[in-house]
Amino acid sequence: MHLEPPVFRPPSEAFSLILQLTIGCRHNACTFCVSFRSKKFRIKSWEEVQKDIDHCAQEMVNVRRVFLADGDALAAPAPLIIQTAEHLYNKFPGLERVSMYAGPIDILAKTPAELRDIRNSGVSLLYMGLESGNEEILKAVCKGVTPTQMVEAGRKAIEAGFELSVTIINGLGGTVLWRGHATDTAKVLSSIDPNYAGILTLMVVRNTPLYRKVQRGEFVVPNIIDMFKELKLLLENVNLTQCVFRANHASNYLPLSGTLNRDRDKIIALLDKAVTNPGAIQLRPENSRRL
Repeated sequence: MHLEPPVFRPPSEAFSLILQLTIGCRHNACTFCVSFRSKKFRIKSWEEVQKDIDHCAQEMVNVRRVFLADGDALAAPAPLIIQTAEHLYNKFPGLERVSMYAGPIDILAKTPAELRDIRNSGVSLLYMGLESGNEEILKAVCKGVTPTQMVEAGRKAIEAGFELSVTIINGLGGTVLWRGHATDTAKVLSSIDPNYAGILTLMVVRNTPLYRKVQRGEFVVPNIIDMFKELKLLLENVNLTQCVFRANHASNYLPLSGTLNRDRDKIIALLDKAVTNPGAIQLRPENSRRL
């Protein structure tokens, strides 16, 4: 199988077969992201995808999960996604799950019928980058959607039958908009009520527009304690049904996990301890953090 690097996948897809349905990211404008800057976006042909699947079927056994990449694989036409999923299940009898990245713009661009057909083909989990629920922040990072559209995209995916996993970036509002980032993100997250929510901690990458803002002094990254205060405020304001919460990404200083709202008080208590008694809890060293 041919993969065009660099290749990225969610932490929970560490043991999945990665299959590129698209190359790069069609949006490719977020100011904090450099992941796909080196790639020109294109959608692979069915012939390319089929060849990759058939090759893997000859070389691999017991494939249980497949993740469809790159950055916004849902940008591919619905018939191609459906054909891909059906061929995967045909070639891998033990396949349990097919998942993919799905940008909010691409979810909104698909009709409800297209999304239901994709779900019925066997794609069961979508990963959507929420990043923030604050309108000013979303505009500043060039996400391309408003908080209202973010809620619409998330609800549309869930109503089509998908499990939905969203990511939020702790610190994305800097030291100026941290309160709005926390409270507005809590509001949007609660309105979506996803199955999974993952927290990443902001890491400013060289050669991104955000990096240049930091260099000019136009954006100040919150310190560790302020990151914890922000996350604590977010959690204090969410209202979720049965959301699996994880803050165990390599970028995070403090690994956290639980189910919201059930475990919210325990998680907040741990964050409170990290804020009021620095040093009492072992944190990930700065030089060990990764994107």
